Amino acid sequence: MESVFSVRMQKKKNIALIAHDNRKQDLLEWVRFNKDILLKHKLYGTGTTGGLISEKTGLDVFRFKSGPLGGDQQIGSKIVEGKIDFVIFFWDPMEAQPHDVDVKALLRIAVVYNIPIACNRSTADFLITSYLMEKDYTRQLIDYSKRIMTGK
Repeated sequence: MESVFSVRMQKKKNIALIAHDNRKQDLLEWVRFNKDILLKHKLYGTGTTGGLISEKTGLDVFRFKSGPLGGDQQIGSKIVEGKIDFVIFFWDPMEAQPHDVDVKALLRIAVVYNIPIACNRSTADFLITSYLMEKDYTRQLIDYSKRIMTGK
């Protein structure tokens, strides 16, 4: 059995906002609706999505590269470093993406690091309105290193 350790998530969350092309308007509408909540947190986004949100809402969004140019991997890297706490990713389940492997890797990393991740509006609504958004929160992480080292 793997050991578990804790990671503290501060009251002010570091939230990544990502959307595939066919879902950008949906995410923008969601961000507008939740702007007052999002103002309390630090926002990150992939290139085009982050730019669109910043331009249309006035929110400050740190921008990584566009998803197909490595932005999804950059966000995954920040999750590993403990610098992203939360992901809202409106992905398009009906269209193949040129960077599908990057999307799958990002989703996998979010699960490995026990990051809350919403891939649709309903889940995003439940997460953003959780009372835990206003509090420090301790995530429990499984230490997979023993399994990796022993192959078991």
